[in-house]
Amino acid sequence: MKRKSNLLWLGAIAILVASGWLQSCSKPSAETADTTPPADTVPPINKLTQQEQEAGWELLFNGRDLDGWKRYGHDTIGPLWSVRDSAIVVDGTGLGEGSGKFGGSLMTVKEYGNFDLTVDWKITAPGGNSGILYHVVEKPEYKTDYATGPEAQVIDDAGWKGDLTAQQKVGSNYDMFPADSSKKVNPVGEWNTTRVIYQNGHVEHWLNGQKVVQFEEGSAAYEAAYKKSKWVGYPGWNKSKIGHLSLQDHGAPVYFRNVKVRAL
Repeated sequence: MKRKSNLLWLGAIAILVASGWLQSCSKPSAETADTTPPADTVPPINKLTQQEQEAGWELLFNGRDLDGWKRYGHDTIGPLWSVRDSAIVVDGTGLGEGSGKFGGSLMTVKEYGNFDLTVDWKITAPGGNSGILYHVVEKPEYKTDYATGPEAQVIDDAGWKGDLTAQQKVGSNYDMFPADSSKKVNPVGEWNTTRVIYQNGHVEHWLNGQKVVQFEEGSAAYEAAYKKSKWVGYPGWNKSKIGHLSLQDHGAPVYFRNVKVRAL
């Protein structure tokens, strides 16, 4: 009887060991486990998260149409700007073959003073050039948005055919303050994110999560940069502290999405 009990006990142990081995085989190892984050942690495209809504962010592009936008200096947007693949697209053709003119920037109907702005952008051809402008004033005496509003530069530094000063490279406050040389930029065909903060003359440019420009309007450094810049020849440049936001047409195909702003 004792021998039979021992055999039953040993059999039970064997079953438990085998069961544990099978369970361990069925569990993914640390090397093979799926590390994809849950779907609710992936940032949505052209939508505001609950946290962003609670923080007062405004979505400027719904991913479907150009409601809330217009072409600078024109009543209609025209064919140059369109929505493609859930992005705002400037096709880079300008006003037609041989015209030598750009077709006009796309600007918000609304105006903003102090703000926090984020924009995803993607250059799709080597040497592509564009920009994100703020405090843009639309009046008949101004032919372009850049004649009035400062610009966060969008450009393919490596592919640009010609020389660029440090103040003309991607992330810079165009022709005023260069972006930090440690900036991280994704190549042509991949998305980048620009963030511009303006609050009572304090300006910051961020590129892919890194602050690359910071300055104070009216400071000695600002005045020195201004005197060396092209903007001394534009009497309306940066004179208004409230204005439109705009995406620049500079003769190159560029995509924009996740355009969001928060008033400060």
